[in-house]
Amino acid sequence: MSILNGFYTLNSCQQSDGDSYTALVTLNKSHDIFKGHFPGNPVAPGVCMMQIVKDISEKILERKLFLTTANNVKFMAIINPEETPELSLELEFKEEGDAVRVKNITSFGGTIALKMSVHYKKI
Repeated sequence: MSILNGFYTLNSCQQSDGDSYTALVTLNKSHDIFKGHFPGNPVAPGVCMMQIVKDISEKILERKLFLTTANNVKFMAIINPEETPELSLELEFKEEGDAVRVKNITSFGGTIALKMSVHYKKI
């Protein structure tokens, strides 16, 4: 269960090639988070976007994960749930023992919103 209850809906998650997956999500524009971030101009918080990647990674790997490092995290476009609620997340996994590296590109309508590479420990 995600700590982001009701923040987004996972519409689909398909393996695209080997250790790569594509997930499609829809943000809930009426979620309480957007009332404070920011009133009248909702923006998806970066930490919430990172949590979505973790949630989907846990679903794919069927394991709980603990974030150990995040590097090359680049927020490249604002995600406004009223204008662009549909997001595509490309995830690439590399597992090494009890560790997993996840590379992610999150986009909407051809615009890259987030690029990151993170390392998790399997728990």
